[in-house]
Amino acid sequence: MYKKQMRFQKIFCFIALFSSVLVFIYSLGIMTDLYDTLYTTMMDPTNIDETWVPGSQVYYHMQGFNKTLLAGSIVMILLAVLLFITNTDKRRKYYIANYVSTGLFSAFTICFSVWAHSNIQLYRAEWKNVDFAALKDFSDMFKTTYTESTFWFDIHYLVFGISLVAVVLLVFNVYWKISLMKEEKRLVEGGKTA
Repeated sequence: MYKKQMRFQKIFCFIALFSSVLVFIYSLGIMTDLYDTLYTTMMDPTNIDETWVPGSQVYYHMQGFNKTLLAGSIVMILLAVLLFITNTDKRRKYYIANYVSTGLFSAFTICFSVWAHSNIQLYRAEWKNVDFAALKDFSDMFKTTYTESTFWFDIHYLVFGISLVAVVLLVFNVYWKISLMKEEKRLVEGGKTA
């Protein structure tokens, strides 16, 4: 049973790393449509109230959020790497470092996902308030990119969903590991008394 569990614990750790890299890639891509569509609508980037398209300020409002999202994704990657540094992916028995690394990754990922989701929903609503008729006119006049797509806002459900699945798998793995360690201890103690 240990061999099967150890095979899965390695897979779970790689899923955690993959999910962290996915969040990093997402943080790099979320501003793509906004930049292509809204950046040129500003008459004076130093004064975001001067714009050809009402509501296009969402691009500037999201800058701080995007920096924090990028930084958080890097922290997620580092915490996923910590799983490998502490040998959480291949230890037969877990020690304090394994529980700590799993706990840190899980706690941070849950908090970060909730924070990201709540902010992305707010910015999605702000994006939907852009004057798309004025944006279409601007795009036709200056031959710029035009989109009303909410793809980058909506795909966060998948991206952070995968991260939360990784957390569930890691927590399940800890429970599985503890039950196997208890069973092994019981068998060893039973062998000593026989």
